[in-house]
Amino acid sequence: LLQHLIVDKNKFVLSANAFSLVEQLTTHLQANSEYKNFNNTLNELKTSVKAQWQFIGYWLTGMLAHANNNNNQQRYINEAIVLILLDDKKIFSGNPQSMLCQVDNLLGEHPNIKDRQLNFEVDAFIERLEHYDNVIKPQFDEFRQVKTEVMNNQKASMNLESFKARPLSSFVRNKLINESYLPIIGDNLAKQMGALGAEKRTDLMGLLLLISPPGYGKTTLMEYVSNRLGLNFMKINCPSLGHDVKSLDPANASNATAKQELEKLNLALEMGNNAMLYLDDIQHTHPEFLQKFISLCDGTRRIEGVWRGEPKTYDLRGKKFCVIMAGNPYTESGEVFKIPDMLANRADVYNLGDVLSGQQDIFAMSYIENALTSNKILAPLALRDMNDLYLLMDKAQGKDIAASDLSYSYSGSEVNEITTVLQALFKVQKVILSVNQEYIRSAAMDDKYRQEPPFKLQGSYRNMNKIAEKIVAIISDDELQQLIDDHYLGEAQLLTTGAEENLLKLKELRGILSEAEAKRWDAIKTEFKIRNSVAGDEDGATKIASQISGLKDNLDNLSQSITNDKATAKTAANKQIKTITDAIASLNLEVEVVNNPLPALGDALQSLSETMTNSFVPLVAAMNKKLNINMEVLEEVTNLSEKLKKLSQSKSVKTVVKKTNTKSTTKSSRKKPPRK
Repeated sequence: LLQHLIVDKNKFVLSANAFSLVEQLTTHLQANSEYKNFNNTLNELKTSVKAQWQFIGYWLTGMLAHANNNNNQQRYINEAIVLILLDDKKIFSGNPQSMLCQVDNLLGEHPNIKDRQLNFEVDAFIERLEHYDNVIKPQFDEFRQVKTEVMNNQKASMNLESFKARPLSSFVRNKLINESYLPIIGDNLAKQMGALGAEKRTDLMGLLLLISPPGYGKTTLMEYVSNRLGLNFMKINCPSLGHDVKSLDPANASNATAKQELEKLNLALEMGNNAMLYLDDIQHTHPEFLQKFISLCDGTRRIEGVWRGEPKTYDLRGKKFCVIMAGNPYTESGEVFKIPDMLANRADVYNLGDVLSGQQDIFAMSYIENALTSNKILAPLALRDMNDLYLLMDKAQGKDIAASDLSYSYSGSEVNEITTVLQALFKVQKVILSVNQEYIRSAAMDDKYRQEPPFKLQGSYRNMNKIAEKIVAIISDDELQQLIDDHYLGEAQLLTTGAEENLLKLKELRGILSEAEAKRWDAIKTEFKIRNSVAGDEDGATKIASQISGLKDNLDNLSQSITNDKATAKTAANKQIKTITDAIASLNLEVEVVNNPLPALGDALQSLSETMTNSFVPLVAAMNKKLNINMEVLEEVTNLSEKLKKLSQSKSVKTVVKKTNTKSTTKSSRKKPPRK
């Protein structure tokens, strides 16, 4: 208005819409014969401009309402009132001007756009623009600022950045992962989250349970899978929970860290979609806590949780949600960890430290592949074609390869240096593999049936990497063996118990036990068997029965050993007798047995028999009558007399050996019982 007054002080521009309203009102009044009454009323209200304004406003509003066309002209009522009240109409210059603008060919869903056209008045647009600039925009800027602050506070409280999967830069996708682990993990995740195509399962369920000693890459592997699938990696650190936590309610947590982990767990359930719930080191938790996940891992896919103090039932059927648990065979106290049976039955269990069937070579190769980034000489190979590594490994094992087969241009000295380091790593790999296999075997054995102390030294990728980082091209065999000794000496010192016995077992595996160490190891095993036989949770009677059973087994073994020795001796004696028999047969001997009585012996036996019959027997018979001696005594004496009588009638034996091819006769000094 000020700008207009500066340019033209006496003239104003009249809008066409206001002029049209005045004409419409005049026509309407004249058609209804109210024009005269209208002017008379205005004259009567001449003393009050306010009353005139209200009177004209009522007529214009009523007219527009009657015509049902007040949407576009309502805002011009005030200007029309001014035009009616002014006595001097010449204050408006020129013809009335239309403020309507039209913009065509617009795309959008704004309510003011109709049939791809936007119709607006310039003055109304300027008013809306000023309102937007003075009111809406400041409020929106303030809203964005508050929103940003709230979001930042929520991010800080929920720590969302920690849920992003970030695989280690040293992660090597080796053959074992490509050909063994990813297929079995993929099958399980397809069972939990579903798969694309017509073969998608409708009964989504299950759990992936990874059991292996520390250092085999369970967490690294699953974080890599989560990153590739675009899932939020909700890792729950179970050692922070401890054995005291048995509920999913953060309010029942015994400390702040346990409460934080439970809140993260419930947040994963609250997210419900696009999440991987990963429980790490479950051997540090209570079995009752793990049992809470049984219903989540079956076909119902439900679990009871607590979100912001309110208990909730989460139904995750059909959601992109999976549950992974990872643990070690032993707890922190060295005891064997046992998973609840109902949970294990719903899980696909894999031991990353064990050798899968038919994958022995690939498993052994993975130790070398994972150690690349730890050794400064081999580290460049991790960034190049993996086929170069496999060719150089073949060369280190004595195979001939052509330099042209390598994708990278290696110098001769570089190839020799890499080959030497790989040869040393193969020696370390052999020890690590034997340690790993013994660890797995020992962990799978029940304590009741052990014949030696449990073996707790580990042969993991982590152990391989620790040794690999210290290997150089000029290392000797003695230095390499000492490096292995020093590494496992440090590992054994970190064990809760059994450092000495584990080191002796390691030397036995490596075949380097000295005579003194072998005796010490035998003594430890003997003492362990004794202690193991009387240990356990059984009562005293059960232990005594077990000891007696052990003694019986030992006696049976001893008896069997004696029987076997006798059988062996008998077999040897039979062979010797056969040899002697064959030798005698070759001499063509003829044996003739001649029985001749011995006069002196016959007379003595005859005299003794007569004495028994004539003297001793009557005496016993007489005493029997007087002293009532049992008749059995008399019968025994009578039988003895008869035997002596028969013996006196027997004859001695003389054996005469005749050699048919000679005239001489040889008499044997050995005597045999006479024939009857």
